[in-house]
Amino acid sequence: MGEKASVIIVNWNGERYLEQCLRSVLNQTYKGFEIILVDNNSSDGSLVLVESAFPNVIVVRNSENRGFAAGNNDGIRKASGEYIVTLNNDAIAEPSWLEELVKAVEDDDSLGMAASKMLFYDWPDVINSTGISLDRAAIAWDRLGGQPADRSETEPVEIFGPCAGAALYKRSMLQDIGLFDEDFFMYLEDVDLAWRGRLRGWRCLYVPTAEVRHVHSASSVEGSAFKNRLLGRNKIWTTIKNCPAPDFYLYLPAIIFYDLLSMPYSVLVRGNFANLQGRIDGLRMISSALRKRSEIQRRRRASSAELAAVVEPLTNPLTLLKRYRHLDRLTRHRNLQPTGNTVS
Repeated sequence: MGEKASVIIVNWNGERYLEQCLRSVLNQTYKGFEIILVDNNSSDGSLVLVESAFPNVIVVRNSENRGFAAGNNDGIRKASGEYIVTLNNDAIAEPSWLEELVKAVEDDDSLGMAASKMLFYDWPDVINSTGISLDRAAIAWDRLGGQPADRSETEPVEIFGPCAGAALYKRSMLQDIGLFDEDFFMYLEDVDLAWRGRLRGWRCLYVPTAEVRHVHSASSVEGSAFKNRLLGRNKIWTTIKNCPAPDFYLYLPAIIFYDLLSMPYSVLVRGNFANLQGRIDGLRMISSALRKRSEIQRRRRASSAELAAVVEPLTNPLTLLKRYRHLDRLTRHRNLQPTGNTVS
C-alpha cells in the first residue's frame, strides 16, 4: 500500500539549496507521504548529500538533464500517492504546508489542483506567487506577484491554476488529462497542465495557509537568454494547444497585439532577442502543438462560462510592464549581495 501523498522534487545541481528543502519536507505535520528526488544528472554533490543525510528519500537518477517537465513526470511515474505534490528544490516549506494542501482538496471531487502561498526567500514579506493568473490574451503570470504578503486572501479561493513550484495535483486528474508536456522542458508547463485540467472541468484552490519560501529562478537566472527563449517558445505552444473556441478566434487579434507589443520593449529596452527567437522556435514547430490541440479540444468538458469565471479581463498594456518590476528589483538586490550561498 503506497503513501497518501508523494512529494516530488526535481534537482539539477541544487546542492546548495537541497538540504534545507528536504529537511523542511521531513518536518511536515502531515504524515503518510513519500519524498521522491529526481536528479537530472547533477555534477555537484547533490546525490552524495541525499544518500548520506536522507537515506529514506527515493531517488530517481537520470543520465541527462531532462528538464522540469520530464523530471516531474519521471517522479510521478514512480510515485504511489493519491496526491502528487511538486516542490522546487530551492523552496523551503513551512511545517503545515502539506497538511493544509491536502485538507483543502480531499473532500471535493471537483478539485484537482491546489496552489501554495509562495513568498520570496530574499523578501519573506513579498509574494512570489499565489498560483497562476491567465487573461483573455493568453498571458499568464504569478498571481499577486510582488504584492505585500498580507495582501493575500486568508481563506481558500478558487483560481485558474497552481504554480508547480509548490503545487498539489490529484492523481485522478492527471490520469484524466495526462502529465506535464515534456516538449516544454521547463517554464509554462504548469500553465499548460492547469489549462488542460480546466478544459476538462477540474477546479483549483489557492490555499493561503500552505506556505513556502522560494529562492526563485535559482536554476536559470531571472532574465537570462535561456529562460526568455523557452518562455517565448512555450507561450506559443500553450496558447495554440489550450485556448478554446470561440475565444481563440474572438481574441486572436488581442493575443497577437499584446504579444507583438512586448517585442519592442524586450529588444530595444532590455536588449533581449531571446524572447523573439523563442517565438520563432514555437512557430517553426507549430504542427505538433496543433495536433495536441485537436485532441485537447475534442475532450473539452468545461463550458465557456466556467472557463470565463477564472480568466482575467484584458488590461492596459502599461500595466503589463509594471507586473514584473518586482523581479527586476529582486535581480538588482541579489547583484548587490556578497557572492556565495543564496540560502544561509
